[in-house]
Amino acid sequence: MHSVLVRAQNVFGFFTTVAFFVAALIALSVVVSPQSPSASLKLRNVQVVKGRPHYYSTKKEEYAHVKFDLDAGTYTRILVLPPLNNRPPLLTRNVATTDLSSLFNWNTKQVFLYITTTYPSLSSIEPPSQAIVWDAIIPSTSAPWHQNQYIHPPTRNTASSSSKSLKSTAAFPANASPGIVRLASQRPKYQITDVTGRIAERGNATLELGWNVQPWVGALTWTNRRDWGYWKGLVGGRSEQFDFLPLKGKKAEDVGTVKGGEKNRGSPA
Repeated sequence: MHSVLVRAQNVFGFFTTVAFFVAALIALSVVVSPQSPSASLKLRNVQVVKGRPHYYSTKKEEYAHVKFDLDAGTYTRILVLPPLNNRPPLLTRNVATTDLSSLFNWNTKQVFLYITTTYPSLSSIEPPSQAIVWDAIIPSTSAPWHQNQYIHPPTRNTASSSSKSLKSTAAFPANASPGIVRLASQRPKYQITDVTGRIAERGNATLELGWNVQPWVGALTWTNRRDWGYWKGLVGGRSEQFDFLPLKGKKAEDVGTVKGGEKNRGSPA
């Protein structure tokens, strides 16, 4: 009853019980952390070209190459406040358009950010087709460095000098919080193709921003567009509808993709 083994089992059982309750408390506490994400997503350019899915394939398919802006200034948020002295009840405030910093709290390890293209299928009874064109892993400031994490593009002034410096490993712009994203004329990581092999002149396509918050402990949370308690729905994050252009007769310009900052897609994150 009082052997060393029994005492060790009792201590270990007490430790795991306390650790479980602490982890559960941390996981549940994030619901009181306010979230107010916002994003501005705009289409910059779209081209449709022909190519082979494999170098040994004899059949060519149509591929769409989409460039986008995840940036572009500010939007105006109206604040309803009670009148005080001569202050009007309605105040406006300019807020950065692509600001996902409120997704980061004490329990956030990293945020998996992605942009999808959604377009109608050829058949009316089939659901819309959806394809990812760009993604990134944005770590919190306390997360250990991993080569699969996203590296934010440097500015023109520091692009040449900071390529080998510590600044080049930043997952967000300098002097900015995690979740501040500024991308202009961003090339895609993945080109879009359809199961039919044809995508030219398809219409009513949209770009949408999505994310997956990965905590240290607890459940994963995905993109929300509705208010839920302290968590506000995403403002913006969807482009205007656009059409895929007809197939180019000549060779298209600059239809390459980017690998992002990960540099090693095969390693686990």
